[in-house]
Amino acid sequence: MSFVDRRIESRPTRGEAPFGLNEVFFSRTDSRGVILAGNYVFRRVSNYEWEELLGAPHNTIRHPDMPKGVFKLFWDTIQSGQTMGAYVKNKSKDGLHYWVYAVVVPCAEGYLSARIKPSSKLFDDVQGLYAKLLAAEQNEDLSPEESAERLKSWVVDQGYDDYRQFATKAISEELIARDTGLDNEPDQMIVDLCQTLDNAKTLVGETEGLIKDFDAMHTIPHNLRVIASRIEPSGGPVTVLSQNYGAMSREMSDWFAAHVMGKDSNFAVIEAAVDDSLFVECMVRVLKECDIQLQKERRSLGEMDMQGERDLLAQLVSEQLERAGKGLDQVEREASRIMHACQVMHRHFLGLSSTRVLCKIESARLPESGETLADIIDQLGVFQERISQRLERIARLSSEIRSLER
Repeated sequence: MSFVDRRIESRPTRGEAPFGLNEVFFSRTDSRGVILAGNYVFRRVSNYEWEELLGAPHNTIRHPDMPKGVFKLFWDTIQSGQTMGAYVKNKSKDGLHYWVYAVVVPCAEGYLSARIKPSSKLFDDVQGLYAKLLAAEQNEDLSPEESAERLKSWVVDQGYDDYRQFATKAISEELIARDTGLDNEPDQMIVDLCQTLDNAKTLVGETEGLIKDFDAMHTIPHNLRVIASRIEPSGGPVTVLSQNYGAMSREMSDWFAAHVMGKDSNFAVIEAAVDDSLFVECMVRVLKECDIQLQKERRSLGEMDMQGERDLLAQLVSEQLERAGKGLDQVEREASRIMHACQVMHRHFLGLSSTRVLCKIESARLPESGETLADIIDQLGVFQERISQRLERIARLSSEIRSLER
């Protein structure tokens, strides 16, 4: 071993194990969590020899500070065939500790876990959460299942829909913070996907506001029909206006009920698909860096086949990129459908303007009822303008989401 290697690999007697912000490492296990392979950085940080690691259970490096609920959620997720991301505190052979943000992907009848050093503000919040979960497990005799539920409740309290959404936020924040810490150029695809995800969330907020506008406008066509029955014969301009607005209101309400509300709606599909694509893009970034790290190491990996591990990493990258591409294809389709629907509804709303003008003229001709009628028609004008502006914003957001380059 050279002098340089000895300097780099010198270790403190307490505290954190040496693990650089610029480093990544991975390990691969079978379906039971038995270690089958890893790279040099994994061996160096954990401070074990290869013969001690290979064939050992992965919980060999588990730190006692980790809440059991985290691993319960971890294993439930990956055993169902899904990818997973989580903050984990590990313990080295010499008693030092090291924090990682780990992404785990099922592969080759087992799992591959790739890790980076966390450095974001979110990491600080998670350390506090884990300390509380561990104390609850010890003092309240929480089961792993109960602890996992508390973890998921905390995630929801922080404003996330579920743990998966939190995991996506965490890995994207970690990679952005890492690039900043290393003075690297920001990863443009990750930045763009984060912006697209923000647009998708804004899209949901705009549609919720649109639904409230429809609800507020709901009584106006009825009030118009009541006035029309008193001031004009059937088929007059006020009657036509009330019928048109009533039909448009029902049509839009039905469309939004079918496509906006619920977990399978167009809008929910867009947000979920963008969120998944962002997680995959971040995971692919880490896997690619693992391959680069493996090429740089040029050290003994015990009995492991370095080229075989590189081939596996390349296969995982290819599979995950294909998955992300399909998700973005779905985003493009759903955004296109929303844009088309908004354009159609916007044209319908503009088409009602001429009828509203006729009613305005009619109200001026009927002094005994004109004031009341004029007030209602003015209200319609306000609602029409507000809804038209929302439809334009929804169409613009959908267009921006579609414009994301692969």
